[in-house]
Amino acid sequence: MSYLKDFPNKEGYFGEFGGAFLPPELEPHFAEIEQAYLRLMRSADFLSELRYIRKHYQGRPTPVYYAHNLSADVGAHIYFKREDLNHSGAHKLNHCMGEALLAKHMGKKKLIAETGAGQHGVALATAAAYFGMECEIHMGEIDIAKEAPNVTRMKLLGANVVPVGFGGRSLKEAVDSAFQSYLSQADEAIFAIGSVVGPHPFPTMVRNFQSVMGIEAREQYLEMTGELPDHVAACVGGGSNALGLFAGFIDDDDVQLHGVEPLGRGTELGQHSATMTYGKPGMIHGFKCLLLSDEEGNPAPVHSIASGLDYPGVGPEHSHLKTTGRVSYHAINDDETLDAFYKISRREGIIPALESAHAIAWAMKFGRDHPGTTILVNLSGRGDKDIDYVTENFGHG
Repeated sequence: MSYLKDFPNKEGYFGEFGGAFLPPELEPHFAEIEQAYLRLMRSADFLSELRYIRKHYQGRPTPVYYAHNLSADVGAHIYFKREDLNHSGAHKLNHCMGEALLAKHMGKKKLIAETGAGQHGVALATAAAYFGMECEIHMGEIDIAKEAPNVTRMKLLGANVVPVGFGGRSLKEAVDSAFQSYLSQADEAIFAIGSVVGPHPFPTMVRNFQSVMGIEAREQYLEMTGELPDHVAACVGGGSNALGLFAGFIDDDDVQLHGVEPLGRGTELGQHSATMTYGKPGMIHGFKCLLLSDEEGNPAPVHSIASGLDYPGVGPEHSHLKTTGRVSYHAINDDETLDAFYKISRREGIIPALESAHAIAWAMKFGRDHPGTTILVNLSGRGDKDIDYVTENFGHG
């Protein structure tokens, strides 16, 4: 039995989580996307074109790297899956090129999306330029200020960046705004959701497009060491980079899987984005998942130093994997994240994204307590987008 083939079910549920709760006017559009995806993912022509793009445009496979200096410092053996070397600087292009290729085959002319840290926005703008399509990116005003380099990149790539100024002015509101815009353009556009969230079929589609990371990493690690890692870890906001890496190891019972989420500034509601630690079942953006909510059940305000993790919900598959116990989830605060950001920059010559630094910080902490163990971490993105924000607010470390 293969986990990836068994989940989700036909209605898009991972156990009790997932589904598609849509306005009636969007139901036929999401059904059209699902039907096209199921058809094209069995098409040799579609898969051949996607493989060509990954190899000759994205630069895949990305390497697995043994972090020798960090390993010596910590006492555990830490490896990185180097998604920061994927074209556009993060794992996001893996599903963006897939979604854009799907849109092309469906005859769509425009790509619409939300973005938090801007990496999904940059990746989708890159895909739109590659396929000659229009691109509209919705981004909260707080994140626009924090991630200015990525805003510039999106505009240079030809995207229309729509500032979102209501509510918390962050990722949740960007999704709200993008959904609203998509309602009036669904005939000609596709809403290229940026993580393993949203109504069915997007959590499945994005996971499967991202699974290339896990498939590569498993083969690369075996070739390097002759065995599988003891632990595999990745940061979790919506959770696409984690599920993509986990996909390569989900059927290996001896490999322990770890998701790392943001504890932010503390445990009070509004000070963190630790959905897996403090969330309860709820509804957001057309699907059911674990959710940080207020007393009235509405999505709560959240915080993370990493804009890409700043979301009150989480992918429905992560919610299921926590419930079943297949994946362990941990929370890392802003200070620990910054420490890892500076340490990897100085000790390995790699400036990681603040999102990725959460997973690295957990690996450092866990590795010190478990010397000799082997840990494969998804270095899901590079930190170019974060350097202005970090140095202006926290100095050079």
